[in-house]
Amino acid sequence: MSYRSNAAEVRYPDPSPGQAQIPLDLLPPASLTRPLWRSLAGNLRDTFAPEKLPPLQLTSRPLDVGLPLGDRLRLPWFRTVFTNIGDVLSPETLPPLELESRPVDVGELITDQLSHFWWGSLLRNLADRIAPETQPALNLTAKPILDIIPKSWILLPLWSEVVDTPKVFYPDKPKTADVRPVNLQPATLPMEKLEPKAFEPTAADLLRDIRRSRIRQRIWVGLAAAQVLYMVAMALGKV
Repeated sequence: MSYRSNAAEVRYPDPSPGQAQIPLDLLPPASLTRPLWRSLAGNLRDTFAPEKLPPLQLTSRPLDVGLPLGDRLRLPWFRTVFTNIGDVLSPETLPPLELESRPVDVGELITDQLSHFWWGSLLRNLADRIAPETQPALNLTAKPILDIIPKSWILLPLWSEVVDTPKVFYPDKPKTADVRPVNLQPATLPMEKLEPKAFEPTAADLLRDIRRSRIRQRIWVGLAAAQVLYMVAMALGKV
């Protein structure tokens, strides 16, 4: 049995009489050589008069995955904040987990280790230093490598780590005679310019600050009240 194409020829052994012959086509699909106007006409036909297919028959049990990830990312930030607070105060009651595979004991999870307090990890480290846990001998199935770096190689340090010379300071260049002397005496300023002017807030500035603080207070109180109402509504809805 052989299949010939423009690039190469593929040969397969002939199947035995008892085996079923499966047609194998390695050629590219005919849609690659279809003209542009035919492809455009086919797309328009599929858009306005799509092919009627029989209803889909699912042989597996459908699984509820909840809110898709795309919809979850499109949620505004305040929806996720309220949802997280509601999950902490009144978590959802889920049915018991059905495991179809044999569980394997992996010890303590990384998330549980990170949730421990700092003194717990400190005591655990001290206990490991004083009385370490006895582990069984490690069984290596690979042959160890004795010399990772061949003896014929020469490892040389950087030249900047080997060379150590004293610091050399060159003398300053002599000044030319045509340079005019510079008067280094500070200019005396009148006393009234040196005295800093004290900032005296006016009544309008104080009123503006008080008005802004009241606005901020109302905003924060409104947000706290909205969160409390949302959590109460979530709790009543679950009940």
